[in-house]
Amino acid sequence: MNKIQVATEQAPAAIGPYSQAIKCGNMLFISGQIPVNPADGTIPEGITAQTEQVIRNIKAILKEAGVSIDNVVKTTCFLSDMSHFVPMNEVYAREFTAPFPARSAVAVRELPKQVLVEIETIATLD
Repeated sequence: MNKIQVATEQAPAAIGPYSQAIKCGNMLFISGQIPVNPADGTIPEGITAQTEQVIRNIKAILKEAGVSIDNVVKTTCFLSDMSHFVPMNEVYAREFTAPFPARSAVAVRELPKQVLVEIETIATLD
């Protein structure tokens, strides 16, 4: 098994002992992205703006790996409250196209930096 780290300054740096993403074979595994603006460390207000920032971060990592959001095959969306599901889903539906990735969406007690959303992603490199 050949694991290759993928990292870009266009997405937030890892804040612990993990990689932004790992290439393994023809797959790319992107760690959960939170809505931190990599340029200045700010976190936007509200679920819509936070979801948009998360998607920008994911796209930056995908680009660094040489693929696009169309290569995403699975996501897991973590929400601080299920009341955020509809507005998160509206942004998600604008950013992804059919056939949409497989997805799980769950509410969790708390997310890093008290953000409202975190999304982890798996993509193919084909």
